[in-house]
Amino acid sequence: MAATGALVTVTANPSIDRTLVLPGPLDRGGVHRVERTTSQAGGKGINISRAAVAAGVPTLAVLPAHDDDPFVEEVARAGIPCHPCRPAGSIRVNLTITEPDGTTTKLNSPGALSDDAHMAELADAVVREARDASWVVLAGSLPPGAADSFYADLLPRLHGLAPVAVDTSDAPLTALVAGLDHCAPQLMKPNAEELASITGGDAEALEADPALVARHAAELVDRGVAHVLVTLGAAGAVLVDRTGAWHAPPAPTTVLSTVGAGDSSLFGFLLGEIRGAHRADRLALAVAYGSAAAALPGTGIPGPADVDVSRVEVRALATT
Repeated sequence: MAATGALVTVTANPSIDRTLVLPGPLDRGGVHRVERTTSQAGGKGINISRAAVAAGVPTLAVLPAHDDDPFVEEVARAGIPCHPCRPAGSIRVNLTITEPDGTTTKLNSPGALSDDAHMAELADAVVREARDASWVVLAGSLPPGAADSFYADLLPRLHGLAPVAVDTSDAPLTALVAGLDHCAPQLMKPNAEELASITGGDAEALEADPALVARHAAELVDRGVAHVLVTLGAAGAVLVDRTGAWHAPPAPTTVLSTVGAGDSSLFGFLLGEIRGAHRADRLALAVAYGSAAAALPGTGIPGPADVDVSRVEVRALATT
């Protein structure tokens, strides 16, 4: 069971994240010697729980895996309490290739084919653990066979138990937005491409114009989402809620890998919320955490010592 006030993360499609670090640029079709490799238990929810452990925030990871799976054992060794549910098959492997200039290429496997029974067990476990949670984070893709509406269908069951943050994409994101008028999460964290896909904008135009991002994100706030945190990569992030909108660019950073940066940004915001920080300060924490993750190799998840909020400047934006 989750500790009282724990940050409960849900990783419906966990992965073993393997990273290959190249000494030079990737040459498609060429032969490369890899400088170094890393492998760790991953998935968006797991990454957020790793950040929570590093920051001393109680957490619990809910995911489909056997109790004795090496994946679960690795998560436990990292200090993350785990609620494993009956899996549909083996945990997928995701491959990341990073180049010296920070360019990241990802090859993600689909995962084991699930059915309604597997997903129902996962949903029931999430509802049980949400009763003592500070937040529930629904993060990442869904496995093959899962209904696109899994997250959207889970929201009403979590209503009144704990605030919910959602970070997903593609069909599950579309289904979530379609159901906002019925039940909305407290926080959504799209990137520019995901925001464009659900509000009809252009991703490149959004990344170049934080004020435009704020106006698009305000559409989700108008439909019931309490906070929308839009991550913009090198342009930082925008936060919108009913009281206003803010933009924070990152401090100059030498990017080694962008893997896990969005997850770290989401945790930074939640950390600020758990601490009772002002909205602008939550945004500063989100950007500082994202920058710190980008400065780490592979799927590096930063701890407090890696994060420098003082280098992040936040400014107010107009949403009209």
